[in-house]
Amino acid sequence: MNTAPSSGPMGRCPQCSKPSLIAPANPWRPFCCERCKLIDLGDWMNGRFVIPVEPTEDSSDDYLPDEPPRQ
Repeated sequence: MNTAPSSGPMGRCPQCSKPSLIAPANPWRPFCCERCKLIDLGDWMNGRFVIPVEPTEDSSDDYLPDEPPRQ
């Protein structure tokens, strides 16, 4: 359900590929609706999407939860 205004630059919703307003008037941009935004968020939260990172020398592999964070 697309309830966002439809005047302005248009793109494709990354979730469902329907037209989506790419402007501040669309509170869900770049998605077409809240549903698509929440589906995408769920995919990130469930680990279906990840951003790969390479460990560095400064990696906190030895960080323990009861220690204060490094700054």
